[in-house]
Amino acid sequence: MEFNTKMINGANALVEATILMKDIESKVDKIAAEAAKTLTIQGFRKGKVPIKVVKKRYKDKLKQDAEGEVLKDLLQKAYKELNISAERLIGEPFFKKIDRNDSEIKLEIALGVRPEVELSDYEESIPKYEKPDVKEEEVDARIKKIASRYAEFKKIEKARPLAEGDTAVIDFEGFLDGEPFEGGKAEKFSLTIGSEQFIPGFEEQLVGMNEGEEKMIKVTFPKDYRSKNLAGKEAEFKIKLHEVQERIEAEINDELAQKIMQKEDATLDELKENVKTQIKNEKLSKKYQEDLKPKLMETLLKRFDFDLPEQIVEQEIDIQLSNKAKSMKEEELKELQGNKEKIKKMREELRGSATESVKATFIVDMLAKKEKISVEDKEVVQAIYYEAMMQGQNPQKVIEQYQKQGYLPAIKMAMIEDKLFTKMLKLYE
Repeated sequence: MEFNTKMINGANALVEATILMKDIESKVDKIAAEAAKTLTIQGFRKGKVPIKVVKKRYKDKLKQDAEGEVLKDLLQKAYKELNISAERLIGEPFFKKIDRNDSEIKLEIALGVRPEVELSDYEESIPKYEKPDVKEEEVDARIKKIASRYAEFKKIEKARPLAEGDTAVIDFEGFLDGEPFEGGKAEKFSLTIGSEQFIPGFEEQLVGMNEGEEKMIKVTFPKDYRSKNLAGKEAEFKIKLHEVQERIEAEINDELAQKIMQKEDATLDELKENVKTQIKNEKLSKKYQEDLKPKLMETLLKRFDFDLPEQIVEQEIDIQLSNKAKSMKEEELKELQGNKEKIKKMREELRGSATESVKATFIVDMLAKKEKISVEDKEVVQAIYYEAMMQGQNPQKVIEQYQKQGYLPAIKMAMIEDKLFTKMLKLYE
């Protein structure tokens, strides 16, 4: 076996090798000899199977294993000659060339190497900013909004027509072409006028009704209504108003603070302080996402210049191309299929953003190690679980879907980035 190695730059190496078939045959003999000691084949005692029988019966498997071991030996020698540790290798070896004939195999293997970068004075990249102020009016408005959730509805004491914001206790029955339809009937149903709980035009027609009054109203179901038999059709509803309930706003005091904070000795001042902190953090988060984060990343990308593993950049181009294809129309996809020149052009158009993305990932990874920032796998799962719950999705199904699609490493890296940048910016200190 002959080979030459070359470091192309700080992140890429090339191995050129010639593997002789006689070396592979020699390796086949060794593997077959070891296998013969343990194999059980009918007609032979265990451990007494002739090597030639093993080689004949398992010819293809032995050759595959032998080539794998010879290649493994080659790569280990190449790593040693290149002085590359296992920790610095990134991605799988990429075979740029495989020429095979009866006597030898010629190979060109590209290796990706984790770049080593001197991260000196990176603190200078951190943008200066002022923490946002929170005005008293903002706190009062937020508490008023929270308090509205604790409002109660009580039957009106003095008779009056139903108005916007009231809750109507009604019976209703829907008719399509004069016939009742399934799911269109309820009794003593509480409906807050203006909540848009029902289809457009329904609630508005109840305004002005009095307790005990009955009324027929006409509505048209939206064209995209979930029940196809009703979508886009005009229907009639028979309504009977039993009771009008008016909204009684909750009084903003210590008692309300105790309900909101679920703390027996909570005070309104304490609630205001908590709300003020919450609003401040929301403003900081918005400023971070829209301004500080992109500005910090842009500065870091400009500050540090280093070589990138070519195959990692190519993989990122693959991902971005795949994402772009998902948003393409069917005609565009058909036009793209088999059009090598167009695909090549698209790949080159994506190379800039892919290169920047890979570079950003390396910078974040190196800075996170320096700052001792990490994210455990369980933290990633917890974040996905919480997000799914907030969106009314099945958390377990979302996690399984992300695992299947290979999204978890990217989510983890995004969490590390936010944790790192938040620390660098001293955002919540």
